[in-house]
Amino acid sequence: MSSLNYLYGKPLSEGEFKHQPEDFMVEEVLDIEFTGEGEHICLQVIKRGENTAYVAKKIAQLAGVAPRDVSYAGLKDRHGVCTQWFSVPVPIKTELDFSKLNSDSIVVLKQVRHNRKLRTGCHRGNRFIITLRNVTEPLDVLSRINAVRQGVPNYFAEQRFGHDGHNLEMAERLFGGEYIRDKKLRGIVISAARSHIFNQIVSRRVKEHGLAKTWHREVFMLAGSNAFFEDDLNDDIVERLNREDILLSAPLVGKGEKGLTSIEREWLLAYSSWHQGLADLGLKNERRSLRVIPKELKLESMPERAIKLTFELPKGCYATSVLRELIMHKDVSLREKQPPGDSEE
Repeated sequence: MSSLNYLYGKPLSEGEFKHQPEDFMVEEVLDIEFTGEGEHICLQVIKRGENTAYVAKKIAQLAGVAPRDVSYAGLKDRHGVCTQWFSVPVPIKTELDFSKLNSDSIVVLKQVRHNRKLRTGCHRGNRFIITLRNVTEPLDVLSRINAVRQGVPNYFAEQRFGHDGHNLEMAERLFGGEYIRDKKLRGIVISAARSHIFNQIVSRRVKEHGLAKTWHREVFMLAGSNAFFEDDLNDDIVERLNREDILLSAPLVGKGEKGLTSIEREWLLAYSSWHQGLADLGLKNERRSLRVIPKELKLESMPERAIKLTFELPKGCYATSVLRELIMHKDVSLREKQPPGDSEE
């Protein structure tokens, strides 16, 4: 992440991040009306200092099912206090009290039946409350807030790439002909490679054009959808961008050149071997929003050189992409070496 270009220039202030779990609080926003009946029980859980997979395993044990039968909308960071939803299949006539899971690190807030399981990405987004400590230049952070409210580059964050970038090292070996037997791990490595290329293209655009200027011809995404289309800049497009009906985007590369502008095809030449490797694996070209706008971004100055930030992001977007435009933040949570994988949004 340190090599990626900043939209508003490199921050002057430094600060520490995740001194304790309460310094990183996340609440999943799930826009689903539960039916109150059905063969699945949905659980709203607060977890402190635990990862999502561990909580899913505990739910599975109580329900008497395999961990793979427990579903959730997205992964949430271990080093924080995170509120998220899980679902588990339970026969209609079976009554289970999931409050038995309550402990110092897990609290079940709600338990409700639904007619289907939760699926990955079914949430709208996440609300964050983040406390930064030992902030060296609070005024520099404050001076950046209004700019950041206009949006930041929608970079994938460093946890996407594994400990010390291990997932990208594995991607290099994968595209060099090495076979990864574990299907889940292979998927993680492929995703990391794709995300890395996306970050590099966005970083170059930030450096050469910023995010406010629109090219004469763009590939636009429909807001709230993965659908995209290519078009020349015109009055209607400008107005739709202003209404945020459509969004500027950058490529998640795959097979073929559909959905790539001429400039993007030129920039992708530097990553041709990985691009071809992703295409050979059968991935299709997709798009991701170029910019992410943190909603209701607020800053509160606190005693002892601390700052509290609150904001909401759409699903799939990372809080650290917002933080990096405000402050040079150091993660001081326990850095245990973990297997390659993704973490929170």
